[in-house]
Amino acid sequence: MAAKPSAAPALKKAPVKASAKTASALEPAAERAHAPAREHKAASTRLLTEAEILKAPEKDYMNAAQLAFFKNRLQEMEQEILKNAGETTEHLRETIIVPDPADRATIEEEHALELRTRDRERKLLKKIQQSILRIDSGDYGYCEETGDPIGVPRLLARPTATLSLEAQERREMKQKMYGE
Repeated sequence: MAAKPSAAPALKKAPVKASAKTASALEPAAERAHAPAREHKAASTRLLTEAEILKAPEKDYMNAAQLAFFKNRLQEMEQEILKNAGETTEHLRETIIVPDPADRATIEEEHALELRTRDRERKLLKKIQQSILRIDSGDYGYCEETGDPIGVPRLLARPTATLSLEAQERREMKQKMYGE
């Protein structure tokens, strides 16, 4: 009987010298293998500018980069509204006792104006949050009534738009005619 061939001798690997161009010795091999992918991913997550979005061809409408741009813009708007609400709360907590009735009336009018502004922002905040949900569900940028693209210029002007310009005009005409 022939003897079984022995396993091939293990090859010795030469020690790898670390340099600025190579990954550190502490970084696992799997991490080094994915390093170029991470760099590409980081480069692809750069937000576009308004000019870049406006120049994009129609076939790229509501691609991942555009959705990221609008989601970022909506989140910034949301944070700004929440910050304003906090400032208003703090401002209204400050009690200023003014003996002059005219000055008191002015202060009360300023508070009323500020509260009306916050109420409008509260309604806008709701629309912003709905728009973010539409981005997450993949419906953002398309008309709720017709399914047609709303259009980048309209979304830049009004990121919470849910209707195309034509559908919005039809709705406004109907409201004007029937008082709805």
